[in-house]
Amino acid sequence: MTIERSIEIATVPATIHPHIDNFAAWRAWSPWEDLDPNQERTYTGPAAGVGAGYAWKGNRKAGAGSMRITGSTPERIDLDLEFLKPFKASNAVTFELVPHGAATRVTWRMTGKKNLFFRLFGFIINPDKLIGKDFEKGLTTLKAVAEAR
Repeated sequence: MTIERSIEIATVPATIHPHIDNFAAWRAWSPWEDLDPNQERTYTGPAAGVGAGYAWKGNRKAGAGSMRITGSTPERIDLDLEFLKPFKASNAVTFELVPHGAATRVTWRMTGKKNLFFRLFGFIINPDKLIGKDFEKGLTTLKAVAEAR
């Protein structure tokens, strides 16, 4: 399974990178931050870059899981993503920041195996459409945040 969305952001990669490379900064743009206002958040390791970790636990919509940054260069950030609730899944996430003139093309990609939930309900729920909408919302908000700086 691969889910991918891209957007052009009118600034250089160095302006966008800190918004992705630091999980605390995700609160300003992540499409899932507003699912549960009482969500528990735990940050581990360094504040940003390789080794930075983030875990969340919230209501049924927010679920529970964790992320860890496994690679970070000016052009790319790699994450390991583990969902615990509402279903278990392990995914690799990549953000690519490619200069495009005075702008940057940001691509958000998640890859992994379809878990039992998506195999059973895949005929009804298309994971690309379901999660793709969240990626689009997050990228649009990331664009607004990055371009405001």
